[in-house]
Amino acid sequence: MVQKSTYSECIFSSLGADADLRDIVELFVDEMPARVAVLLDRLNTGDWEGLRQAAHQLKGAAGSYGFGPISPSAGRVESAIRNGEPEERIRQTVLDLVDLCGRARCGQSNQGMTKSK
Repeated sequence: MVQKSTYSECIFSSLGADADLRDIVELFVDEMPARVAVLLDRLNTGDWEGLRQAAHQLKGAAGSYGFGPISPSAGRVESAIRNGEPEERIRQTVLDLVDLCGRARCGQSNQGMTKSK
């Protein structure tokens, strides 16, 4: 059974309150499933250089769009590949990143409020 996220588990852009930037932040969030698909495809095919590049791009983009927690996670993927860490370690860093990406939301955090489960 899949459990719905609570607002406290979601990651909201630090730029979400800016009306001028809301549309581009929303576009970034809307494109996140495609970014995740690329990460997983490259992981599953063993395309380490392609995975490293995708993580590097996500690291910069997430920071630019106000999703600070995603950037260091993407950086860990990039570093794990660059440092030649074991495949299981790389796989775990990618899965951690994918989890964070799935929690990215547009808008503002509603502190103290949770979605129904």
